[in-house]
Amino acid sequence: MFGARSMAAIDVQNLTKVYPVAIKQPGLTGTLRHFFQRQYRQVKAVDNVSFTVEPGEVVGFLGPNGAGKTTTLKMLTGLIYPSTGQVSVAGHTPFQRQRSFLEQITLVMGQKQQLIWDLPTLDSLRINGAIYDLSAQELRHRIHELAEMLDLTEKLTQPVRKLSLGERMKAEMLAALLHRPRVLFLDEPTLGLDVNAQMAVRKFLQTYNQRYQATIVLTSHYMADITALCDRVLLIYQGQLIYDGSLNELVEQFAPYREVTAELAQEVPAEDLATYGEIQSIDGCKVVLLVRREALTTTVSQALSQLPVHDLTVTDPPIENIIGRVFDAGVV
Repeated sequence: MFGARSMAAIDVQNLTKVYPVAIKQPGLTGTLRHFFQRQYRQVKAVDNVSFTVEPGEVVGFLGPNGAGKTTTLKMLTGLIYPSTGQVSVAGHTPFQRQRSFLEQITLVMGQKQQLIWDLPTLDSLRINGAIYDLSAQELRHRIHELAEMLDLTEKLTQPVRKLSLGERMKAEMLAALLHRPRVLFLDEPTLGLDVNAQMAVRKFLQTYNQRYQATIVLTSHYMADITALCDRVLLIYQGQLIYDGSLNELVEQFAPYREVTAELAQEVPAEDLATYGEIQSIDGCKVVLLVRREALTTTVSQALSQLPVHDLTVTDPPIENIIGRVFDAGVV
């Protein structure tokens, strides 16, 4: 039932996870009934989800809190058992947790750590090397290569507790990739990091993907992670997959407008500006308008000829706003 189906790196068909949730009524009577005659309702955390990911793809997996993202990742990595459905990851059935499967995957969670707090990172890496039966020579080679890619070489001998948050995240990434997995599941890998650390992690993942053709499934609330790394996105909402496709196509479908930002030489009344598009904001002489794509050329031409425009730029609206519109709609 749960066997491999194809040569895809990840093949998910009709994946469902149902949790029994106890029902308790208030008061003493409800407590006694809950203790002696407990009743349950069935909650679908993941509901009939299907998708495939090809080797070497980098896919963004997005959804609001509680949508089923982490539950899905845990099923794909074998941490929890699916209720129904067929799953294949790197040619293996995840929940069987075979060593040959574990050697081909990794799961990095931004809020979890595997490094030993009071030991230097290098000591934890040596332990990981022993777990994966890496020879001393191969271990040194991989540590050196990954540490250079992460700009972490000088930090490996410091206790983990003395590293900055960004350095710890890099060290966690190094430890998770030491066995050179084919499939990477990354759950909020840049959570809490500053802008420079986020950019460093993204750059590293791009390089790792290109060098080893690794398959990456990435969840993140930082849309910059998704736009920098992923051409394709999966959107999950209330346990159901509501979109699977190109990020660019998603923008085209759910953002049928462009943002026009104009720096004016003098202030113009809002009622006059409203004739050019939907006003997003007015800050003195700076105006941001939403203009439908099909009317963009005509509107920009009229604005340039009729308004005291000092500077004008046209951009797509922020990806966060677009994704929010998708989830507000609930369907695609």
